[in-house]
Amino acid sequence: MLKKYLFVLAAFSLAACASQNTITGSWVQPIPGMPNQQQGMMLEEGGKASSVNMATLLYEGWEKKGNTLVLNGKSVGNGQTIPFTEKYTIKSLDKNNLTLVSEHGAVFHYSRP
Repeated sequence: MLKKYLFVLAAFSLAACASQNTITGSWVQPIPGMPNQQQGMMLEEGGKASSVNMATLLYEGWEKKGNTLVLNGKSVGNGQTIPFTEKYTIKSLDKNNLTLVSEHGAVFHYSRP
């Protein structure tokens, strides 16, 4: 009986830890030069994405492959709409923080709003 109880307790603990490190949800970062303003992305279950406070970079979808985050959408500006796909390495992820590294080595730090 004790072994069964400990197994169930361990399973719940692992599930709780895994859910705390999920990449789904809102992620924001400060907008350079604009105090108290934030921008970022919303990553929803099922691969849908949207932009947070970014009018010209419109995220539409996302996918996580191992430690790679792939974002896609449209860049809108100057009368043009250009589809894009961005790939980032997930450097770190915990309940409240996400650090991404672009293919060109730029580092982006996000937090939960």
